[in-house]
Amino acid sequence: MRTHSLFSRPLGWALLALLLFLLPFALLQERSYVTIDDNLDVELTIPYLLTRHHVALDYRPTTVVPPIMNGLARNALRPGLSATMLLFGLLEPLPAYLVQQALVRLLALLGMYLLLRRHLLPAPDKRWLAAVLSLAWAVLPGYTIYGLTVLGQPWLLYAFLNLRRGPAHPTNWLLIAAFPFWSMFVFVGPFVVAAIGGLLLWDVARGRRWSWPMVGGLVLLTMVYLVVEYPLFYSLFVAKQFVPHRLEFDLGRLGPQTFGAGLKSSVQYFLVGQYHASRFFHGAILLAAGLALTTGRSPHRAYRRELLLLLAVLAAVAGFCGFYPQLIEQVQNALPVLRTFNMSRFNFLMPLLWFVVLALSLQGLSQKKIGIALVMMQLLVGLAMNTEWLNNLRELAGRPNPTEPSYQAYVAPALFAQVRQSIQQTSGQLPAAYRVACLGFPPGVAQLNGFYTLDSYQNNYPLAYKKAFRPVIAGELAKSPELQAYFDAWGNRCYLFSAELGKNFRVGAFPARTVQDFAFDAAAFRRLGGRYVLAAARLAQPARSGLRLRQDFSVRNAYWHLYLYEVQP
Repeated sequence: MRTHSLFSRPLGWALLALLLFLLPFALLQERSYVTIDDNLDVELTIPYLLTRHHVALDYRPTTVVPPIMNGLARNALRPGLSATMLLFGLLEPLPAYLVQQALVRLLALLGMYLLLRRHLLPAPDKRWLAAVLSLAWAVLPGYTIYGLTVLGQPWLLYAFLNLRRGPAHPTNWLLIAAFPFWSMFVFVGPFVVAAIGGLLLWDVARGRRWSWPMVGGLVLLTMVYLVVEYPLFYSLFVAKQFVPHRLEFDLGRLGPQTFGAGLKSSVQYFLVGQYHASRFFHGAILLAAGLALTTGRSPHRAYRRELLLLLAVLAAVAGFCGFYPQLIEQVQNALPVLRTFNMSRFNFLMPLLWFVVLALSLQGLSQKKIGIALVMMQLLVGLAMNTEWLNNLRELAGRPNPTEPSYQAYVAPALFAQVRQSIQQTSGQLPAAYRVACLGFPPGVAQLNGFYTLDSYQNNYPLAYKKAFRPVIAGELAKSPELQAYFDAWGNRCYLFSAELGKNFRVGAFPARTVQDFAFDAAAFRRLGGRYVLAAARLAQPARSGLRLRQDFSVRNAYWHLYLYEVQP
């Protein structure tokens, strides 16, 4: 197939539809809704701080990021050699996020279209199906802050399948080498290598010739990841800068570890997936597979075997992920290293595998209209489950979701500017001279507004810091076994906790909340260098916590009402 034949009028219409999908973000700009959990509350903060403090490419063992946890080691954070870091270095956080989202989804559509037209739906009469299916892939809900980690996988599969078919064109090597520069190794790197290795073994088992170009592609991918992820590997295996808090992970304490819980989780993984990797209902795909296997026109046994094998792989991965907490609980004491590395991230490969199942199913359907209906159904499913896009449509329609604030309301720069100015007027100090902690809202919001926080949400930080921070919140943890397990057995959210607020890390101005008894160790807080507590909830008796109210702040259209407390001398 000639390259120019891959591009067609159906693809043009799909690109236009994607532009319309992205239009609400362009129209709303700062009033856009940006996914908050595990995204705006942490992921946008990291590239922002690394670039603004000019340490994105500074991998020296002594380099720290001052606003995080009294100076978090730079090498505990994401690498600097990435397209994401480049965008955040050139633009402010929100424009960088929106540009990245547009580019990632554009590349997702093009990559899926190339994969379908070259390998999965090459027939001339499948162009429209391929274009709409590519659009359905590009609009899936997902964390585009991770770059091409999920939505860019079609490019990688396209390159490896080309190597498998041969001959090895330089473009394929270039695609493989480029992927690590815009993806997250800890989410997909080892799992992609395992999956491609499994494909090689499957070929050998079926009597096919061993593909040395594919082996070369795996070596190339691994070597480039080693270069890109130099900070991670250097800090863990060379400099050994710190003992990570992940060594004390105990997933078995975070929920019921029964067979029923594992089965329920497995079913959820199989039917809707995992939200970081893209959470969407797989009903349309299962329906397509069922129709292809029972009424399809393909008489070839190999076709049905491949389809059944992929479904079996998806079921096995879902089962493994669902029962992972129980499995890891049995071996974590014997192999402590397994506490630090989440093997269940095979789920990041599942969205692409589901779309491959759908494409293979479309090959075997005799009724063209049925195929179109199934692809349209999948497109609608993706749109209906993309809460970021839906919330922006609501904002444009004048009916915003009251529990999901816009970027501007959530980050509230005018509100936090008032707090900074108040502290500077009374103490003469800039944010770098004092440390704060946050109650009732994520510290990442304060970090985006220039504050230096003792608390933070981090996937990797020193275990010693976790132990030093714990006395500050020990009184509140003692009140709540749930919060105690949440911090002690996990601890990525190294926050000021309140048993009265529970896991509510988004205490908005309305309705106002009051914490009646805040068991806060002010002396331990001072030992860490803390001076102020920024709270989204009022403390009824701050003096009992060793705090005194300095001032409260509110700004029209801000999501928060903030109370500034100072530690008593």
